[in-house]
Formats: sequence, structure tokens, C-alpha cells
Amino acid sequence: MNGNLICRSCLLAALASLAGCAVGPDYQRPELTVPAQFKETPGWKVAEPSDKVQRGKWWERYGDAQLNALVSQVEVSNQNVAAAQAQYRRAQAVLGAARASYYPTLSGSFAATRAQNATGTSASSANNAVVTDTAIRNTDRVSLSASWEADVWGRIGRTVEADTAAAQASVADLQAALLSAQATLVQSYLQLRISDAQRRLLDATVVAYERSLQITRNRYAAGVAGRLDVAQAETQLKSTQAQAIDLGVQRTQLEHAIALLMGKAPADFTLPSSETLPTLPEIPAGLPSALLERRPDVAAAERRAAAANAQIGVAQAAFFPALTFNATGGYQNSSLSPVMTLPNRFWSVGPALALTLFDAGARSAQKEQAIATYDQSVAAYRQTVLTAFQEVEDNLAALRILADEAVVQRQAAQFAAESLRLTSNQYQSGTVSYLNVAITQAAALAAERNSLDISGRRLVASAALQKALGGDWRTPSAQPAPTVDSSPDIPER
Repeated sequence: MNGNLICRSCLLAALASLAGCAVGPDYQRPELTVPAQFKETPGWKVAEPSDKVQRGKWWERYGDAQLNALVSQVEVSNQNVAAAQAQYRRAQAVLGAARASYYPTLSGSFAATRAQNATGTSASSANNAVVTDTAIRNTDRVSLSASWEADVWGRIGRTVEADTAAAQASVADLQAALLSAQATLVQSYLQLRISDAQRRLLDATVVAYERSLQITRNRYAAGVAGRLDVAQAETQLKSTQAQAIDLGVQRTQLEHAIALLMGKAPADFTLPSSETLPTLPEIPAGLPSALLERRPDVAAAERRAAAANAQIGVAQAAFFPALTFNATGGYQNSSLSPVMTLPNRFWSVGPALALTLFDAGARSAQKEQAIATYDQSVAAYRQTVLTAFQEVEDNLAALRILADEAVVQRQAAQFAAESLRLTSNQYQSGTVSYLNVAITQAAALAAERNSLDISGRRLVASAALQKALGGDWRTPSAQPAPTVDSSPDIPER
């Protein structure tokens, strides 16, 4: 008897000594070949992704109080952000459930039954006489059970590791949803303000065309102009009025999009027009190396790779036996005496080893699935990083090229205005027909509209660049963003 106890104790000690020998590969961040700096702006350097710093109120750089007020409502009202917040809470709950596996499970029960055997049930007494037991019996049972699984092969540890990384990815997803909603609102607002500027330009042009039409009618009445001139002037006026009306479609849709981003119904939101355009943020020549560290989608992809790596260990641990310790104790009584007495006590305690001996390759397939999932997540992470570089390069190039284009287009607008002035004077002096005036009017209007369009594209590109960089390109705040506790209170291995 003592020998058996000694053998059992030795076995348990040996198994316990293995606790913490987690199977499966330890995670290492996937390697990436990245450029040392951005192609479009040599002074802009890149760094490894991390989303542990705040992104700043980058939209305030446009100097528009109305825009600041609108963006402030995104975090509390946008439904995509609310969904991401719920997903984050769910990931935290999953992580809490995984951490609970480190500790014993304790359960209690109480049962009271009243039963009677069927008539004719027989039992043999000591003298082989047959008796019938039809008495009604009351049985009371009070028990307390405890069960604990020793994490010998690190299955629980790997599960916690995976769920911790998944929760951290959810934090990044929340930040990504918020940044995306904010950037979309900013871009929609900037486009709407450009639409307002286009409408003001067209309204002013309509007033000028009405004066030209009146001059042409007067000349026609005086017999110095033909009916064709009047028809051309009227055509020019009506076409411009139609363009002004058509802008209402785009502006209305942008207003509806802004309302949706703030979690409001379009019918409950109206944005009045503004007489000024937001200020284009100035892009510095060089920036700190921590810019791309704040991109939340990059951080989320990297954390999902870490979670997938941990799942390989979970799948591999299934090949080894599970060691559990169970203990049960309580009282049971089927007589009229009190149940909580020493003679009615029962208990049991002991370890159990469980191992699947044959599963037709199911565990091997699950491990291969986990490995494939990890490879997929690594590829997704690398693709996310490459996409981040592309987005930054695209918008840096757009801002650089559009800045050059804006200078040339502004000059074109000035020359078009001068051409229109000269042609109008020539028409009034009778040296050219009104067709020349109509052509120069259309060219001048197109030049002005193109200039406004370039301004709008530069504003939108600046917002896209700040989103691509993960926030404001100025020095990031030292205040940390929301994170997941990666150092839970767990037993030492």
C-alpha cells in the first residue's frame, strides 16, 4: 500500500515538474524587408509598427471650428465604432475566460429525492427468504466538488497567449475603426466645402453672365448685334445655372454621409454653407521615425499573427495526456436522522490522466490547420505593411504633384480672366462676335473650377496622408492609447 502511494507521489511530482513546458513555437515577429525611407520625401523615415501612442487631434490642423465639432461626435455616435467597441469587450471577456482555466473549478450541489420501489421488487435476506420492499424513501445529498487541470504541456498558457494577442488586436481594430470614421468624415467635409466654393463661383458667374446677356440684348435692340448673339448669351447663362443646380446633388450626398458617420439620420442633420475654405496643413520637410508606428491596422495584423502562432501550441498540446485533479466530498442520508452527521459523510480525491489513443488523424489535421492559419496571418501582416507604405507614398506624391499643378492652374485662371476681359472689350467695340466671348467665358469658368478642384484634391490628400500615417504627423503625444494587460496574474512556470 505504501509502495503504491510512493509511486503515485513520484509520478505526480514528475508530471508537475513538466508544468510550464509549453509545446509549440514561441512567437517572433515576422521579418519584413522595408525601405529605410519614403521614396517621395527622403526626410521621412519609417519604423516598426506599434499603436501605443495617441494619434492627436489631427483634424484641428485645418483651422475649422465646425469640422472640429463634427469629428468630436464620431467617437460617441458612430455605429461602426460602437460595433468595434463591442468586439473589444467580447475579446476581453474571452481572455478572462481563458485565464480562469489556470485556477480550480469549485461546484456545490444539494439534492432531495423521494422514491418508492415498484411493487413486487424482491431482495434476498440472510436466510434466502424473499421479501418485498415497497417503502417510501427520502434521500438527501449535499456535496462539494473541485477540479483542476495542471497545465503540463502549456495548452492553457498558449490559449491565454492567443487570446491576449487577439484582445490586443481588438484594441487596434477599435482604433482603426475610429481613425477610419474620422478620416472619412474629414474628407467628406472638405469635399463639401469645395462644393460650397464651387457654388459660390457659379453663382457669381451667373450674375456676370446676366449682365452680359443684358448688354447683348441692348445691342440687339440697337441693331448692332444679331439674334444669334442673344441666343449664345442665353445658352451660356442657362448652362451655368444648370451646373450650379447640379452641384446640389453632390453636396446633399456628402451632407448625408457626414450625418451617417455621426450616427444620425440624414433628416436630422443640416450643415450650413461656409464662406471660407479650411486651411491646407503645411507638410514639413522631415518627420520623426515613429510615424508609421501608430497605424492600428498594422498593429492588429501583427497581433493576429501572434495569436495564430499560439494556436499552433494549443493544437500540438492535444497530442499529450491531460492531467486533472478531482476531489468530491459531502453528506448523503436516506433515513430520518440529520444528514450533516459523520456517518453520512463521503469523499473521494485523486488524479486522472486522459489521452486520445486514436482519432483517425483529426489532431494532425487540426495542427496543420493552425499552421496554415499562421502562415495566412503572416502574409496578411506583410501585405498590410506594404499597403501602408503604398498609401503614404501615394498621398505624398499626390500632394507634391498637386502643389505644382495648383501653381500652373492658378496662372491659367489668371490668363483666362485676362482673355475674357479683352474679348469682352472687343465685343463691345464690335470687332469680334459674341461666339468669341462665349468661348472665353467657358474657358475662364473652367479654369477657375479646375483651380478649386485642385485645392479640394490637395485637402483630401492631406487627410488621406494623415490617416495613412496613423494620425497627426507632428510629434505624437506621450499619453498611451488603450491597451490590453499582457501580464496577467498567472502561476509561475
